[in-house]
Amino acid sequence: MRVLIADDDETILFLVRTVVEQLGHEPLLARDGAQAWAAFQREPVQLAVLDIEMPGLDGLALTRRIRDRDADHETFVVILTGRSGPDDLDQVLDAGADDYLTKPTTPENLRARLLITQQRMAHEAKRRAVEKELAEARWLSGVGQTRAALQHEINNPLSALLGHTELMLMDAQDRGEENEHLRVIYEQARRIAEVVKRLNELRNPKTVDYVAGAQMIDLSGHPKGNDGA
Repeated sequence: MRVLIADDDETILFLVRTVVEQLGHEPLLARDGAQAWAAFQREPVQLAVLDIEMPGLDGLALTRRIRDRDADHETFVVILTGRSGPDDLDQVLDAGADDYLTKPTTPENLRARLLITQQRMAHEAKRRAVEKELAEARWLSGVGQTRAALQHEINNPLSALLGHTELMLMDAQDRGEENEHLRVIYEQARRIAEVVKRLNELRNPKTVDYVAGAQMIDLSGHPKGNDGA
């Protein structure tokens, strides 16, 4: 795991870097908030350890920027702070940080806090995976229910429409007449029937972009809509 470490104090920077490396992670160092923000924009990280007081862009402002960019809250942020008052710590959490560690600290305390952070991140990843699976299951269930409703509510009247239109076209043909309006009705009804058929055959439904950022189920008939190939 890559860990972004931002602090203008070389001693603290060395301490955090050493502990992060001992835990088997790759440190990404920044000596002020601007450097840290530039690094995060290039490649977001799973964990950021940020000093609360840095020149230019402090830890709280940097955390807010990370949260604005990280809509899914995939980056865990720990603030290093020498402020220990209730109002100060509230500001840390209000900025969007997940945890804080007061300074001065020791390598043992830092290591323990980062181990706890790893556990929290693992639990959060599992929770998100479960929520994603649940959302997908609900979506698939909704697709199945929609499919059943369409078959029940559309197939019967559609079959009657196709049957009667086809009879009317045959009758017109027997009389040597052409009825373009009937032909259009028949072709469009067949088109609807084909869409309902494709919906019924979906086993692994996918979505495609529609308009204005909206998505819809892919009923194009391409294999991608059925098996994801």
